[in-house]
Amino acid sequence: MKLPSQKDTIYSQQHEAVGAFQFDESVVAVFPDMIQRSVPGYQTILTGIGELTKIHAQPNTRLYDLGCSLGAATLTMRRALDENSGCSIVALDTSTAMVERAQEYLLAFHSEVPVELHCADMCDFDIQNASVVVINFTLQFIDPQERLTLLERIYQGLVPGGILILSEKIHFEDPALQKSIEHLHLQFKRANGYSELEISQKRSSLENVLISDSEATHLDRLQQAGFESAGIWFQAYNFASFLAIKAK
Repeated sequence: MKLPSQKDTIYSQQHEAVGAFQFDESVVAVFPDMIQRSVPGYQTILTGIGELTKIHAQPNTRLYDLGCSLGAATLTMRRALDENSGCSIVALDTSTAMVERAQEYLLAFHSEVPVELHCADMCDFDIQNASVVVINFTLQFIDPQERLTLLERIYQGLVPGGILILSEKIHFEDPALQKSIEHLHLQFKRANGYSELEISQKRSSLENVLISDSEATHLDRLQQAGFESAGIWFQAYNFASFLAIKAK
């Protein structure tokens, strides 16, 4: 589900001081363009979320989009659902600007599947009767000390057979491998029109804001949270999407 967007030029001019990255009005205006040009495989992940929703959404359950940003995953899940399934979607984000724009997009695409949109912190939000939970490139912005607790709460809120789709930027423990994969990602951004200045300033803004984990850390944490099955279903360079399944 592609959303309309202005071109991302936030870091195209030299900033005297680059502040910490925030999901404010300036980012909201360019977010679809930013993520398409920065995250390899993003559209494939959205398509996969739709397909996984088709086979795992259970009648009369809730689907959650935690850290929904502009609602791309929410819209994808809603399109994948049978309107007579009795399912509903709960989407939330801590950014007021994101939630307000997401509401506009939701109203623009008609569906009988109800969606509740909240400006809320996923770490404090109650998860109940869920068959599908999506965290699309958001866990990496949460304090690492809070991540396991969040996943445990999600596991408890899932019905038997329910799934978690977790997409994240990952890093590699081997320095040589990390350097090579980073090079590929930088080339991806250059090929999509980002200048060296934009790449450098964006990296500075995300330092200490986006804290990535390794594949092994993610899988270990999912197991600790209780998931009986977990693995990567899609990966492009240093961006991966995990599928975790609660046993029936």
